[in-house]
Amino acid sequence: MQFDFTTLPARDRYRLLTNFVGPRPIALVTTVNPDGTHNAAPMSFFNVMSSEPPLLVLGVASKPEQEKDTAANIRRTGEFAIHMVDRALSEAMLVAGLAVPSGVDELALAGVETEPCTAIAAPRITGAACVFECRTERLLDWPNRVLVIGEVVQMHVRRDCLDEAGRYVNPEVYQPIARLHGDNYVGSEDQFVLTAPPLEDVFKGEGG
Repeated sequence: MQFDFTTLPARDRYRLLTNFVGPRPIALVTTVNPDGTHNAAPMSFFNVMSSEPPLLVLGVASKPEQEKDTAANIRRTGEFAIHMVDRALSEAMLVAGLAVPSGVDELALAGVETEPCTAIAAPRITGAACVFECRTERLLDWPNRVLVIGEVVQMHVRRDCLDEAGRYVNPEVYQPIARLHGDNYVGSEDQFVLTAPPLEDVFKGEGG
């Protein structure tokens, strides 16, 4: 089958993109509301795009007449924190994704403890496996979407999520979940190793 994205309705484009581009990592994004309360929302249009400079990118749905609190707060403050969602954070992620009225503190609603970040005003969830403190590098706007490019200024990693040397992830402990399609998610427990063959062996095998 072939789909012409220049004529396909937006709902069908969303369905196809989210069904086949996955699994997608989930960012639980925290920001500060204008009244000083906290906001949290999950984003699965998210990934790392660069290490130098260290850039993470969020795709936030937006409407000209009613921008989402996450996007509005980032636009106003220039700051946000990203929590990588694992099974321990999955329930809070689901609660934060509910369609609550603007200004509701989703973190309080989810019953999680928070503590201050180091370099930004947005809160971070106590005990989270991995949190990135970000400052807005730039915003790219469309009528129904804003791409937020954030520069990582601080990173918090729970000690048991790293190996003994503190250099590499401990896959027995750090097991993020990712979104597939609809309400379907996948864990990282089923990890396996793929090793590329030596280049010379590949060239030797040319032509059978």
